[in-house]
Amino acid sequence: MDILNALVTLLNFVVIPAAAYGAQLALGALGVTLIYGILRFSNFAHGDTMAFGTAICILLVWALQAAGIGIAPLPTALLALPAAIALTALLMVATDRAVYRFYRRQRSAPIIMVMASVGVMFMMNGLTRLLIGVNEIRFDDGARFVVSVAEFRAWTGLSEGLALRQSQVITLVVTALACWALFWFLNRTRSGKAMRAYSDNEDLALLSGIDPDRVVRITWIIAAALVTTAGVLYGLDKSFRAFNYFQILLPIFAAAIVGGLGNPLGAVAGGFIVAFSEVAVTYPWRKIAGYLLPDWQPAGLLQLLSTEYKFAVSFVILIVVLLFRPTGLFRGKSF
Repeated sequence: MDILNALVTLLNFVVIPAAAYGAQLALGALGVTLIYGILRFSNFAHGDTMAFGTAICILLVWALQAAGIGIAPLPTALLALPAAIALTALLMVATDRAVYRFYRRQRSAPIIMVMASVGVMFMMNGLTRLLIGVNEIRFDDGARFVVSVAEFRAWTGLSEGLALRQSQVITLVVTALACWALFWFLNRTRSGKAMRAYSDNEDLALLSGIDPDRVVRITWIIAAALVTTAGVLYGLDKSFRAFNYFQILLPIFAAAIVGGLGNPLGAVAGGFIVAFSEVAVTYPWRKIAGYLLPDWQPAGLLQLLSTEYKFAVSFVILIVVLLFRPTGLFRGKSF
């Protein structure tokens, strides 16, 4: 029984939360690596674009709720998500035309594009706060739990209970579908193959008749879909606050770099590596140790770092990878 209780505790506080968080980071990292691989710059406006897309989704959710439209027991945000993606894509394509296209045609150095994205980041941040404010917002109006602690204890007779939230299940399912759709698109469609060719060799792709403007538009549209989906899933799982999406930028970049910046498969793997590392390092292991070693009662919480230092884990991972394997685990493009 003690081993089962330890396993349930591990699932409840480490595996399931880290898997959901890793899926959210994976979607965000896919957007970062897609932009880096094709447009050849690191988009520092990524986190605030995620906040903007989520804010648009929340506004649409409120409009649908006011009209009495919903898809209970699922959250209304899933119904509003496609329109939020479309509006975010329009903004990203417009931003590219207004800002990035000039530098791209001038063949400016990547650092100039990065600095331009920092300016876009501040504009996105201000626009999001203007639209929806700075307060914490919860918009998960669907059923809260797929499995509750009380139900699990009644079914199993264990002293530890397992709580599986609907938002966590939705995150994993939607992420799996989004990753499958993206990899299918890149490998099976003509547009996806054109994007890969443009990423591998821009000059040769242009000589082959590939329209660079079309490739850029498709890249921003896909990035908008990924970033908005990631932001909405993150908000459903936790809550929405604009500043939180600025903070999550570091774990997203860490995930993309760990897997290999420019490598989509690496971005997915990197998201889960960073998420499990953050959760494992900041989780107090005392309860699990008590079940596995009942005769040993540790004095402390067996917690390597406080949860306040969660993002420090991402920073350490980022530095270590850049020092010892700049191309990442899946050999993406080095800086």
